[in-house]
Parts: sequence; C-alpha cells; structure tokens
Amino acid sequence: MLDKNAIGRSSPPTLNEVEKGAIRRFAEALGDFNPMYYDEEYARAAGYPTIVAPPTFPASFHSAADLRELLGVGIKSLLHAEQAFEYDRPIFAGDRIYVSTRVAEILERTGPAGKMDVAVIEDEGRDEEGNLVFKARRTLVVRASKES
Repeated sequence: MLDKNAIGRSSPPTLNEVEKGAIRRFAEALGDFNPMYYDEEYARAAGYPTIVAPPTFPASFHSAADLRELLGVGIKSLLHAEQAFEYDRPIFAGDRIYVSTRVAEILERTGPAGKMDVAVIEDEGRDEEGNLVFKARRTLVVRASKES
C-alpha cells in the first residue's frame, strides 16, 4: 500500500533543452508527419518562431523525481494508466524548460485484479523566466500486495 504521506512530495526543477532533432524523432516515433514538427519555414509561415513540439512531447522530459523515492515502491510495480497535458503556450525548438514533479494524490481502487493503489503525479514545466509552459498529470497504478 502506498504511503499517503507521499502526497506533496516533490522534486527540484530539472532543465530540459528542446532540440529540433528530438522533436523530429518524437514525431517520427508517433508516425505524425505534420510539417509543423519538421519544417522551420512552414512553422514560421504559420506564425511560430520555429518548429513546434507535438502535444505529448513533455512525456519525454526528465525531472529530478525518482518515483521510487517519491512513492516508496519499485519502479517495475508501476503501470502508467493515463496522462493529460495542459498548455499555456506551445513548446518550441530551442526552449529551455525546467520540469518539477509532485505527488498530487494517493488513492485506493478496486479493479478486476483486486485492490490497487493509484498515484496521481503532476509535472510542471516553466521557461527560464519562470513562466508556466505546461502542466501534465499522469495516473500510475500499483497493485497492492496480496493478503494471506
């Protein structure tokens, strides 16, 4: 069972530098060939300063968060159930975004496989001026140990 004292635990911000090649590889992995992700001239003609990252790109960002420490469980026992993103602005090649992670909720649910713990993790990305760029919220499932 996850410790509810984990709620509020957080990581310090970690710098993520957004590179054109990383955006291109991420979009290719998704099979999304929107020219906004590849063609700088096309993105500029659409009113952006450079190529734009796909909406789920922050899933590739790193934070200093060690989920084993934040949640007190082995990383192999976590199942990524869902994730959502909210943006204050698009992410562009050349951005330097600081990402911090926080445990927002710990819940217990019953599913087809029995009892399980659910952890809701929030990531926040800010630019170098401290302006919010995005928020991400992911739900992780941990199966509770079986009672004897």
